[in-house]
Amino acid sequence: MPTILLVDDHDDIRDMMKRRLQMHGYNVVTAVNGLEAVLATAQAAPSLILMDINMPELDGIEATMQIRAADPEQRIPVIALTAYALPGDQERATAAGCDGFHPKPVDFDILFAQIHELIGDTSVPSESTNP
Repeated sequence: MPTILLVDDHDDIRDMMKRRLQMHGYNVVTAVNGLEAVLATAQAAPSLILMDINMPELDGIEATMQIRAADPEQRIPVIALTAYALPGDQERATAAGCDGFHPKPVDFDILFAQIHELIGDTSVPSESTNP
């Protein structure tokens, strides 16, 4: 089961997203800011990181750059998440090393498609799928 590191400073968003990801068969590790994200990446070795951009302590852009600098050979996919998408945010995220960009509120169909594109299909089959 792939592990996703979910980084968000809002408890309610983090909890809701964690439940949705777990329902799709992912193991989820969480962090509440960029500093925790850098440490959790080293400890958990996630398959993918969902990184909020606007956070206290260390924002998602800087955290992504530190994760990339710490281990340039290990290319963990990072999807940037932001509620306040401003002109230039996607370019800044890409320049920092993010592999995807997703504005909030999260559209889970699109987010799961992005995850699938970056790490493959590991989701739980839906109830409508016949065996």
